[in-house]
Amino acid sequence: MENRSFLMMMMSTFLLLFATLLRYSSASTTHRFHFNVEWKKVTRLCHTKQLLTVNGQYPGPSVVVYEGDTVEIKVTNRIAHNTTIHWHGLRQYRTGWADGPAYITQCPIRSKQSYTYRFKVEDQRGTLLWHAHHSWQRASVYGAFIIYPRKPYPFSGSHIQSEIPIILGEWWNDDVDKVEKEMMRTGAGPKISDAYTLNGLPGPLYPCSTKDTFTATVDAGKTYILRIINAALNNELFFAVTNHTLTVVEVDAVYTKPVHTKAIMIAPGQTTTLLLRTDQLSGGEFLIAATPYVTSVFPFNNSTTIGFLRYSGKSKPEISNNIRRRRRLTAMLTREALPNMLDTKFATRFSDSIKSLGSEEYPCKVPTKIDKRVTTTISLNLQDCPRNQTCGGYAGKRFFASMNNISFVRPPKSILESYYKKQSKGVFSLDFPENPPKRFDFTGVDPVSENMNTEFGTKLFEMEFGSRLEIVFQGTSFLNIENHPLHVHGHNFFVVGRGFGNFDPEKDTARYNLVDPPERNTFAVPTGGWAAIRINADNPGVWFIHCHLEEHTSWGLAMGFIVKDGPLPSQTLLPPPHDFPHC
Repeated sequence: MENRSFLMMMMSTFLLLFATLLRYSSASTTHRFHFNVEWKKVTRLCHTKQLLTVNGQYPGPSVVVYEGDTVEIKVTNRIAHNTTIHWHGLRQYRTGWADGPAYITQCPIRSKQSYTYRFKVEDQRGTLLWHAHHSWQRASVYGAFIIYPRKPYPFSGSHIQSEIPIILGEWWNDDVDKVEKEMMRTGAGPKISDAYTLNGLPGPLYPCSTKDTFTATVDAGKTYILRIINAALNNELFFAVTNHTLTVVEVDAVYTKPVHTKAIMIAPGQTTTLLLRTDQLSGGEFLIAATPYVTSVFPFNNSTTIGFLRYSGKSKPEISNNIRRRRRLTAMLTREALPNMLDTKFATRFSDSIKSLGSEEYPCKVPTKIDKRVTTTISLNLQDCPRNQTCGGYAGKRFFASMNNISFVRPPKSILESYYKKQSKGVFSLDFPENPPKRFDFTGVDPVSENMNTEFGTKLFEMEFGSRLEIVFQGTSFLNIENHPLHVHGHNFFVVGRGFGNFDPEKDTARYNLVDPPERNTFAVPTGGWAAIRINADNPGVWFIHCHLEEHTSWGLAMGFIVKDGPLPSQTLLPPPHDFPHC
């Protein structure tokens, strides 16, 4: 545990030193990395298995660059399965070939082959992440993507002592690939994870995991940056540090108005940068904890992962595996720091508190008018079981998911390449329904009285370059009402409105926030409700929109859209690179 604490201190010191050296540099630099996707034996919860990793690291290596830099990351596939990497939240302006989702913007990287992702980091700064985007490989293939600003932080009223990256994840004792395949074979829900993790470590509340505990050592009276990343596969999470107030200053690599809070809710794919003031002058040790925010009726992992914030000069923790001790710890942190797992009111208040900084230097560029509105339901569905088969979903059927009753099917070729070469036939069509095919009480429907079968297809819609797009995501109560974190590739968006129940285009639009709405790349559509986002469609290419709960994406809760080339050469999609993978 001491070694892990030392390594984390060294990593955070290096990151801060890197930022300091480059803080006032204006020159763009090309940073080159090499990722080897490979197997490595890893032990957690007294269970050893072959785990998919990058460069043998779990979590994977951090990518640390600077605003305005060019990035080249060569990914070599050293396993027998296909793979891709997605640079989550990076806009990929004109470089959709480097975005990463399999069969959307690229064919996968085959075994023993390589592909170099090339892109420029433009007008972005802060905390993002990277992860595999093929099947469920992102269960362990993920890491931090940190972009340092060219200018001083707008929030640092005092000296930043150091940085502490914290990546939240999940651990399965089973082979995750088999978990996914069994889910799709039977039509049932997936087997839940065995633990949550902080930087790959489950912590002492899990069996034989005391030694696998994340510890961050800090000095009293200092200010630290916590870079929180939710890389979990299927769970939104609450996060807190006992006895400390957290100050939100950035989400999804966009500065925000400061928000002081005892805890945060963070969905898969989201990042939140926090300031932590070590104001407990008496020192000691405090719990760093994460537990799920639950809105689903499906089985879920109801456990809690903890680590320690240790003030320097104090003795190391002595946490036993005694069941009573673990229960006392859980009760304490639930009472003192973490919201209840079912606390939708807290999740709503926290989400509503996040606003764009909206300063003169960092303006909020929300579209105040729109050219197109797309309204789409987001649903979990029950498909009739095929004849002569046995299905494991509810009522002997199969679980699927859809948007406007279309369950997304990944084609056999890359959509982006097919679009670029004007070879869309048999790959995709441009007839995604821009409104729900049938209107009803979306969040109050009686599942028994409705046909919950879905249609299947690879359907997209198309936009002119520079269009101002509004998408209203309408939750439904098919099976159950549930929070859905929706991720948009290639663009940030502004969350101009959200609410519970059914979206009313007259009343609800009048209450939109068009002054300082949060700017994000992933947003949790509230359980039993709706969210409206606005996008400046200024990035040519093909872009994926999907739920970042991996089980829902596997079931088809996804769609895509195309932004056409603009009139200027600088507004057109670049040609594919010479080493672009082929299907």
